[in-house]
Amino acid sequence: MARRLQLRLLTWDVKDTLLRPHQPIGEEYATKARAHGLEVEAAALEQAFWQVYRAQSLSFPNYGLSHGLTSRQWWLDVVLQTFHRAGVQDARAVAPIADQLYKDFSNPCTWQVLQGAEATLRECQKRGLRLAVVSNFDRRLEGILVGLGLREHFEFVLTSEAAGWPKPDPRIFREALRLAQVEPAAAAHVGDSYPLDYKGARAIGMHSFLVAGPEPLDPEVKDSIPQEHILPSLPHLLPALDHLESSPPQL
Repeated sequence: MARRLQLRLLTWDVKDTLLRPHQPIGEEYATKARAHGLEVEAAALEQAFWQVYRAQSLSFPNYGLSHGLTSRQWWLDVVLQTFHRAGVQDARAVAPIADQLYKDFSNPCTWQVLQGAEATLRECQKRGLRLAVVSNFDRRLEGILVGLGLREHFEFVLTSEAAGWPKPDPRIFREALRLAQVEPAAAAHVGDSYPLDYKGARAIGMHSFLVAGPEPLDPEVKDSIPQEHILPSLPHLLPALDHLESSPPQL
């Protein structure tokens, strides 16, 4: 008879898995600009932000640490470039806005805990699971989680800035397993990104669940993941864990 799988550790992504900003990025940027006397369309800022963010992440991955940048410098540059792309040419006018936005996104009040997150974390702990964070976030994450009342659920918070490697680099997952002293087969990761979270964790032998949300999944992604690994919402994790632990030990 096959031995029953027993998970010991659940690692968690944070942004768009457990929490997200109260306002869309473009609206947040536009609101702060208005407070400094600049009128910029939120939609233009939203589009510009994602273009700049993707380019910055490619040119200076993981907050540019290997290029001698700090995460704060990295983010300030993202804000300056976002406003420039949205039509604001005066960098001196944007500098105080960038500084204020960096502070605001350090503040727990800027973030909201997603529906079902806290109850799901509590239920996982009741089941005896150890919980930890593995996130491509910067040094501000610890304080944000404390302020939102979520930090108490996790044994440790491992950010890509602290680890030196961003997901899906296997080294950040291996570091989490080392900190927890758990083998990959006894651990699972929960996140909303197919390449970073789902595939990244499975590449080193962990189990994994993809938080898909209400929007339809890309057909290629959906076809490559067992249905029981897809979570339409966080409360779906609990029956998914039951299914996984009642199955023969395998990936």
